[in-house]
Amino acid sequence: MNRDTTRILEEALKLPIEARAALAGSLLESLDEVVDENVEATWADEIARRIDDLNTGKAKTVPWSEARRRILSR
Repeated sequence: MNRDTTRILEEALKLPIEARAALAGSLLESLDEVVDENVEATWADEIARRIDDLNTGKAKTVPWSEARRRILSR
């Protein structure tokens, strides 16, 4: 990394977590030069299905602490 990039990174790391997450998302999105509309539509359908599963009780949520415990125990 050059000096300017390092300075920008240092400043970004001082941001609150929500701002860092938003910045990271924006940077990742900027890497996609071509948007595949079929993929976007497929993801929109999947998101709608998952929301419906939650609303109808077909899917159950777990607290983050439990999900984290399960992930780390693998």
